[in-house]
Amino acid sequence: EINSEYKSLEPNLSIIAELNEENFAKVMTDEAQRNFFNAMNAAHNGVYRMSPDIEDLVETSNNIAKVMVADGNIKIECLTRSSVESSKDVLANALTSTFELAGYKVKLAGDYPGWAPNMDSPILKVLDSLYQKMNGEKANVAACHAGLECGILGQNYPEMDMISFGPTIKGAHSPDERASISSAQKYWEFVLEILKNIPKK
Repeated sequence: EINSEYKSLEPNLSIIAELNEENFAKVMTDEAQRNFFNAMNAAHNGVYRMSPDIEDLVETSNNIAKVMVADGNIKIECLTRSSVESSKDVLANALTSTFELAGYKVKLAGDYPGWAPNMDSPILKVLDSLYQKMNGEKANVAACHAGLECGILGQNYPEMDMISFGPTIKGAHSPDERASISSAQKYWEFVLEILKNIPKK
């Protein structure tokens, strides 16, 4: 059944369960197993809310990122993110309730502030026009569901008008992550031109 469910995504999926007769002294109790599986089944994992303003953009999500079972303890780590702080809080509270009802202690840490995209940003219009003038083509303007430094800056300077841009990066957050050196040069020249033009507008 599992192979059939995932045949399009994981055509080579293989699951093997082996009986370990040497380590029966360390078995999770029935209650601990039940609480664990109830929590994992109930905890939201994946997209929680799509952006009402930008088509196909995820606004809020949760990733059950890591589950560790060792020395009689279970540790579950989640990454909850959103471009809207209140939406992230709602999801974090729901996850807290889910795990506490299963008997777990919950700690919220590593908060990464959201940054709501503003497609009417004045600085975006200036930079879009400047990019087109320098490169002979319109910039690819998009919003992404990711943690960006602008969220931290915006938390401390909520009225600041910001955009984020940079060189071409492939394989982000993986061992294969790499950046295009030629595009880094291109954006360095873009930054210099921005500094020349921003005071005028």
